[in-house]
Amino acid sequence: MKITVINGTGKRGVTYRLKEMFLTRFEPNSGTKEITEFCLPKDCPCFCGGCMRCCVEDESKCKDFEYVRHIAKAIMEADLVVMTSPAYAMHATGAMEALLDHFAPRWMPHRPAPEMFGKRAVIITQCLGVGAKQAAKDIKRNLSWWGISDIRVFTGALMENIVWDGLSEKRKNKLTAKIERLSKRTSRINFDKPAHTSIATKLKFTICRFIQKKLYKKNADYADAAYWHSRGWLGRSRPWKPRSK
Repeated sequence: MKITVINGTGKRGVTYRLKEMFLTRFEPNSGTKEITEFCLPKDCPCFCGGCMRCCVEDESKCKDFEYVRHIAKAIMEADLVVMTSPAYAMHATGAMEALLDHFAPRWMPHRPAPEMFGKRAVIITQCLGVGAKQAAKDIKRNLSWWGISDIRVFTGALMENIVWDGLSEKRKNKLTAKIERLSKRTSRINFDKPAHTSIATKLKFTICRFIQKKLYKKNADYADAAYWHSRGWLGRSRPWKPRSK
């Protein structure tokens, strides 16, 4: 089993602590083969320039490709993707948002990776007051449009202090119990089997397929439509089903 963790900040604060608690059940001696971590913005210190070359041509044309490709590869190879971010101004961190912008070509309206449809993800967010749910929503929206259906979310409201040691024992125990429940449930999953693809994901795919069929008829060389055609998705093949030989 492989896990890829993307931390929305390099700060080792409450979010980092909660993430470490979650991963306790996935230590190497538990059967996990590998845990790969990235810290933003260190591992991707770039903003999308809006050139659209990734969508119109290919991801390799992106000016930041050398940063993004390592993270993309780790995500593709992972059985479980863990995304963490504290809430800043009621949203995910700017570094996390900047990274997600680079994955625009992998949204379903463009060129989704078939591996995503059987993948699982966990989102961990926290905030002093309100905002954690919105931060999680920012990330979940992207993951769902990549094709991931099984997305589990942890949101925590600190209420008392932004520093772990400044929290009351009651609050610490509440957050700890909640993250441990999520970790326990997730660790019981049989990762040898792909995740179930939800009806909502299939509906999104169907709408995008309808659009791509029209685009392909108009211009068979259009990058997105050509990609869908090459995958057989304009016909009977679907990314959540084994491809017929």
